[in-house]
Amino acid sequence: MGIHDGHREKMRRRFAQTGLSGFADHEALELLLFYAIPRRDTNPLAHRLLERYGSLEGVFTAPAEDLEKVEGMGGSAALLLRLVPLLAEKSRERTDGPVILNSTERAGEYLLRRFDGKKNELVYELCLDRKGKLLACKLLTEGDVNGAELNIRRLVENALLTNASAVILSHNHPSGVALPSSEDFATTDRARAALEGVGIPMVDHIIVADGDFVSMRDSGYFTK
Repeated sequence: MGIHDGHREKMRRRFAQTGLSGFADHEALELLLFYAIPRRDTNPLAHRLLERYGSLEGVFTAPAEDLEKVEGMGGSAALLLRLVPLLAEKSRERTDGPVILNSTERAGEYLLRRFDGKKNELVYELCLDRKGKLLACKLLTEGDVNGAELNIRRLVENALLTNASAVILSHNHPSGVALPSSEDFATTDRARAALEGVGIPMVDHIIVADGDFVSMRDSGYFTK
């Protein structure tokens, strides 16, 4: 057993006995990275990640392509770091029946949970049936704190593949307020036109920021 193997075994035993109690952030990250980087000391990499992103939350919300730019990271490690928060989010999803989003309030509350704690801009597509039942919630794009570009092709493909009768688009403003910008209006127009081209209405665009949300439909924009 090499020096790194001995250190890893001690870390695993410590976690088995106490959980993450007493683990510094870099130690918790180092432990997780064991499972993507089997034969290299992951302590320096854990420190580099925290220095770059500022916190564990920053690391776990960073785009995979950005994570891979950090020295010592590879595709498998980046995938693992993106997978962990997504699995945690999935585990919190309701399992006691269908999710019905047939009102602005229901859709807004659902999206507030989706965006809770997110530091980067994300764009979600909610695919609904005729009664407002959620068929799928698809992450269309993930950007940085300054924005994310909408993938129109994926937007349309998701709606068709889920056999959606309606679509709600949503994104967050991580460092702003929940009010649409000129770019948001332009994006809404592009998305509505693309979906109308395949016969699927886009019924709302909801913007989330700082625990609040704004419906562009309720604001009157969708009547134009």
